[in-house]
Parts: sequence; structure tokens; C-alpha cells
Amino acid sequence: MVPSVPIPLSRKRIRVVYRIRGDERVALATARDICVEQTVEFPLDHLPAGDIRDQIVGHLEEFQLVNESHARATISYPVEATGGDLTQLLNLIDGNYSLKPGVRAECVELPETLSEAFRGPRFGRDGLRSLLGVPSRPLLGSALKPLGLPSTALADLAYRMALGGIDLVKDDHGLANQPFASFDERVHQCADAVARANRETGGRCIYLANVTASGDEVIRRARLAKAAGAGGLLIAPGLAGFGTLEQLTRDDRVGLPVMSHPAFLGNLVGDAESGVSPFLLLGQIARLAGADASIFPGHGGRFAFSPDDCRSIVRGAIAPMGGIKPIFPVPAGGMTLPRLPELLDFYGPDTIFLIGGDLFRHGPSLVDACRAFRRFAESAGDRIRR
Repeated sequence: MVPSVPIPLSRKRIRVVYRIRGDERVALATARDICVEQTVEFPLDHLPAGDIRDQIVGHLEEFQLVNESHARATISYPVEATGGDLTQLLNLIDGNYSLKPGVRAECVELPETLSEAFRGPRFGRDGLRSLLGVPSRPLLGSALKPLGLPSTALADLAYRMALGGIDLVKDDHGLANQPFASFDERVHQCADAVARANRETGGRCIYLANVTASGDEVIRRARLAKAAGAGGLLIAPGLAGFGTLEQLTRDDRVGLPVMSHPAFLGNLVGDAESGVSPFLLLGQIARLAGADASIFPGHGGRFAFSPDDCRSIVRGAIAPMGGIKPIFPVPAGGMTLPRLPELLDFYGPDTIFLIGGDLFRHGPSLVDACRAFRRFAESAGDRIRR
């Protein structure tokens, strides 16, 4: 028998909502199992009465049937179980249970004290607007591609995009440190190209360098990018880790806005019966880790996200989370210029519209295509101001 020991606890708890597959009997048994598996992972009949059994083990706060084959359960955990660490919070939300079918983590509610521990984005939606000098209209983004171009060609694309009025020109997520466009060379050339366009137009376009890498190389690349003149960073936390994203956004020697890319996260959100919801992963968790903007596959493009998925991510990007700032949702993946009116109606103006390959389909001039993109955004801003 495990000894009974007193544990100093604040009695403040994290609440996680799970969607569970099964009839009432099966779903209720699963909910009770989550309480144990996500915390002590130990036979309850071998735990004595006391703080471990009464406080550390998850509490089933609410349980209700959604339909004949699904239920929704709210389970709370003590804040102390996170150790004040983001990676442990993620482990608590969906650690071992990510290995079991039929359960999806839907959303998390943090007590005020814990949302203060996770500082979230440095800039957030309003800070990024201020940095770019764009108070109301949608922001415009594009990506440097295709993979295989040399640094000089990528820099030329960055120059023409900035000249045409794009607000954020980012590395495509596949650009890393390849021999045809090494990180150090590419970042210097692209940052210089965007700065040259800004001098010519008076604009404030920023270039976001992709710093996704292993271990400490992320921070090295981020600091180099800042020194080279990059105005922001791109990282794929599914590859580098959400803890690395958080470390990056907290580094005062970097201090740049960060855009999160969803590469390698698709299997976590692609099944409505398991994993985590788009609302939680690409909205709430991206914010907790410090992203200022979160890219996701927009509906109607070349990915399978539904309109409901996309609406939920937008809600996750702005839902109240204590002191955690709202961030920009960034629908992408097959976005096109002709769809912009529809997309604006759907997502609203507090969005970064990311259009890549389609800009090259609208005539021989990339600058002119970008200017058409910008005119649309400015007309939307005019309507908002009126």
C-alpha cells in the first residue's frame, strides 16, 4: 500500500473537456479511467485516502450524453500537476490517452493563476497590428516557394511581394538549411530584399524566417535571423516541439513575432473520434506556447478541414484565456484571389490571409498580383472604418 502523505495544494484546478465515444456505460467508464490514467496511472484500490487519491487523481466534474454513441466529460486536474511547465500541461491534457481510441480532448480552461504562468504571445493580434501599422484591415501573407530555388531567386520573390504590398512574407515551411538555399545566406538576402522594398514604398512588410530545427539550433537560427534583419519567425511546433516554440517566444534576445505552422500536427486533429480538437491545438495551445499567429488549412482548399473546424480555430485564437492575448488565425493551403470576398465574410477582418501559389497564376507580374491582393484588403478596411 502506498503511504498517505499530505501534499501542499492550492485547490485550483485545470478543466479539460473530452468527447468520448461509447454508450452511457462505456463512456462513463472511460471518463473515470481518464481521471486515473492521465494522473497517477496506478490502481486506485492501492491508494490510501488522502491528498493523492482525493486531489491528484482527476475529478469527473460533469458528464452528459451528446447522442446515443457519444458523451462529453469535464475532468479537472490540480494545477500543481503541471509543475508550471507547458509540456507537462500537454501531457496532462492528452498524454497516455492519446494512445487510446475513441477520446478527443476538446478544450482546456485554466485558472487565472496558471494562465499568468504561461505568458502566451509576446505581441498577439493587437501587437502585430501595431508593428505593421495596420489598425483594422485583414493582414496579407505569402510564402517563398517552390523548394529548390536558390537564395537569390527567393530574395527576388520576397522583394516583389513586399513591393506589391504584402504585409508578411514568410519562408515556406520546407525551406530549412538545404545546400541550394542555406539558412544563413537565404535569411540575409531575403531580409535585405524586404528592407529594400520597404525603403522604396514606405511600407512595413516583415520577412519571417523559418527557424524549425532540432534542439538549440532553433535559438541560434532565430538570433541570427534577427541580426540579419528578419522581422519575424516561422516555426512548426509539431516538428520542433511546443516547448521549443515557448522558449523561442520568451527569449528576449530574439523578441520577434512568431507564426506557427501546423506541419506534422495533422494526425492529431484529423480524426473527430480521437486526438485533440482543432480549437484546442491550433487555437488554445498555439496561444499558450506563444505564437502570435497560427496557420491552419482553410476550408475549400487542398486540405480536408471543414468550415466548422475552421470556425473553431478562429474561436480558439480569440477565446478568453485569462491574460493570454488573442492571436491571428491564418487560413492557408489553396487560398485563391477570387475567393477573397467569401473568405472575408467567413473569417472576418482579424485574419491573416495567406496566399502562395495562386499569386503566380494572375498574369506575368507578381507585383501586380500582390497589389490586387492589397487593394482588396484596403477596400475591406475602408468598409470597416465606415
